[in-house]
Amino acid sequence: MNRALWFVAGAGAGVYGVVRARRAAEVFTAEGAQDRMNALFLGARLFRDEVAQGAADRETELRERFGVLPHERPTTPELESRGQH
Repeated sequence: MNRALWFVAGAGAGVYGVVRARRAAEVFTAEGAQDRMNALFLGARLFRDEVAQGAADRETELRERFGVLPHERPTTPELESRGQH
């Protein structure tokens, strides 16, 4: 029983080592580098979209709080007298 346990532990460690080595070797190939760059650009794009969505949500909240309609520009008496809006 003791030998079987050590055999299974050794085999598991060997499989783990081979898988880690294969992943490490993949990083240094052209395809691996391209995959990493694509993942980086995708992450940046998702972050940009999340920030834009958060800004739009916050703008909507502020417009509701202050009673400003979407795309409505506040006017002042000076601008109205000049004919500018």
